[in-house]
Amino acid sequence: MKIALVAPPFIAVPPADYGGTELFIAQLAEGLQAAGVEVVVYANGESTVNVERRWTYERSQWPIKVDQNNWLKELDHTSWAMQDAVHSCDIIHLHSPVGLHASRFIPTSVICTLHGPHDARLTALYTRYPDVHYVCISEFQCSQEPMPHLCTIHHGIDLSLYQPHEKKQHYLSFIGRIAPIKGTHIAIDVAKRTGIPLKIAGDIQPQYRDYFEARVKPHLDGKLVEYLGLADLAAKNELLGNSMAMLFPIQWNEPFGLVMVEAMACGTPVLALSGGSVKEIVRDGISGYVCRSVLQLASRATNLQLSPLVVRQYVEEHFSLARMVARYIELYKEASRAQQKVA
Repeated sequence: MKIALVAPPFIAVPPADYGGTELFIAQLAEGLQAAGVEVVVYANGESTVNVERRWTYERSQWPIKVDQNNWLKELDHTSWAMQDAVHSCDIIHLHSPVGLHASRFIPTSVICTLHGPHDARLTALYTRYPDVHYVCISEFQCSQEPMPHLCTIHHGIDLSLYQPHEKKQHYLSFIGRIAPIKGTHIAIDVAKRTGIPLKIAGDIQPQYRDYFEARVKPHLDGKLVEYLGLADLAAKNELLGNSMAMLFPIQWNEPFGLVMVEAMACGTPVLALSGGSVKEIVRDGISGYVCRSVLQLASRATNLQLSPLVVRQYVEEHFSLARMVARYIELYKEASRAQQKVA
């Protein structure tokens, strides 16, 4: 069985820093190959994932500055990838809805992982392609979708890339897009209420520059609140691993939240506000706490007694790469059997 993983062309696989979906694709690809499944990744030419790679666009393009035109680039990339993959692959696994339109023209089974939040317009599109097998990344996300071929597979990560730290330093961490829905300003509020230093890392996209200037930058003093810029894997290990807790004060229904798993892989508990998948990812009193308010976040931050080794063990049991890969292989076989019956 050979699998085509089709990534959008804008960010390298794996990403240099920002790009949760591209990190997922890279780890899935290498995990599948390690399990004996042949894989080809369609991405951009800067990708370094250690499997067969094919591309038509050489350079990454992030952040995207002219949104209204870039869907054409992705459509060109994805349609080419599907046309190429149909000659040599048994399954085409999409990571964006752009390729769904081409699925009606090919005999190959198509799987599409839904990486973004629920959108009624996208759901209307999904239902027009009922033969596609859709993968939700949380049960919460799955509960919002009506497609006939639908399942949930939680993300898993390569735990060998994350080193747990038993001894923590006296600071809180925040990693994510600097955006209102991610709650960067709430993380700053927690730091001010507790007096515990906060280290922030994340991408400042053009549409959120005003938010950063108004709600984040005025509080950056290099002591209580510090902004570190983007964080690659080594920086994540250091920032999360030494942190006493990672704050995840989201203001939306998070589809999954891979950074929560990354933090816990470093033995660092997550203090989160509830929304979307959070209660599926964070186990109260084991790997962190799901809180109802800023006051409760601050209270938990000042009374942490969770074992880093127990936090790490929780991730090993529930969010390992091997577990995720096994679920996808099972789905690929199911989709292949269904296609054979149709043929």
